[in-house]
Amino acid sequence: MSEILDRDKVAALVEAAKRGELPDQPPGGPQRRGQRLRTVDFSTPTKFTSDHQRRIARAIDTFCQTSVTRLSTELRSPVELEAINSTQATWSDAQSQLPTGSLFVTLDVQPLGTRMLFTIEQSFVLMCLDLLLGGAPDKPPRERRFSEIDTVLTHRLLESMVHQLSLVWQDLAGISLSIIEIETHNDTSQIAAVSEPTFVVVIESRINKHSASMALLIPWLAIDAVGERLSGKETREPEAESAGAAEIGRAVAAVPVTLRAEVAAVELPIEEILSLGPGSVIRLGAQAEQGVTVFAENVKLARAQPGSNGPRRAIQVSGTDRRFG
Repeated sequence: MSEILDRDKVAALVEAAKRGELPDQPPGGPQRRGQRLRTVDFSTPTKFTSDHQRRIARAIDTFCQTSVTRLSTELRSPVELEAINSTQATWSDAQSQLPTGSLFVTLDVQPLGTRMLFTIEQSFVLMCLDLLLGGAPDKPPRERRFSEIDTVLTHRLLESMVHQLSLVWQDLAGISLSIIEIETHNDTSQIAAVSEPTFVVVIESRINKHSASMALLIPWLAIDAVGERLSGKETREPEAESAGAAEIGRAVAAVPVTLRAEVAAVELPIEEILSLGPGSVIRLGAQAEQGVTVFAENVKLARAQPGSNGPRRAIQVSGTDRRFG
């Protein structure tokens, strides 16, 4: 039964109310339990678990490493790729965060028959095109309309990158990726619904000190069928580790490397160099019987004897100087 207040207590409460000092609970009354609220952000999906995110991040790191090797060799210029951010969002929110002026590459996911989206800024692509065509741009070219040659080279460049990406996904979840189409405008409504939970990985690229961004958008629907495999234990079985190392080894083994044969070298004064002409004899700093030295890029590889093979010059390896297996 509630406590009955006398007239003085009632008057005191009225005066306190006038002054805005009325207590939350009547004096001596039962104490009410405070409400316990938990803030929930319903706009951010949580379909991808921490295991999913960790394993995908590791796969993207591997993709960056293998792609850097291949791109640097093809472009003959240092390339850097680094995964700098990953987050969950809805499909529509993920697309709204993509930079303008990007190429949108729709990826086919097999054997699941689903799709992902890979985006890359045009400034990076144009820089690569100029390097492939023999240029050496210090800054990214101005955006332009792609010619037929640009389109062919861009498709070849992106196919090479998607191939490296497919290798890591094959090892990660047993799925392969290939290009369906490349667009210059964002029309990807057929890939996923606007509210589809999506995992976004942002990659920063650097060529000649110029930075650009790439992004891989992974709708949950695209990998739902392999979700359990994707969230496997962080510690992998030795067989899986060996298979992954073999995949990376095959990818690296396919990278083209320039071999050159160097006869010898010598230092001469500038006046002697300027006086060289037809018939001049230059004594090199090596004995004739030593043959030539073979280099793989800048790494000394072997000794060889010069000769010919049909109409072409050739060398025959006579010994190796490699210090690796």
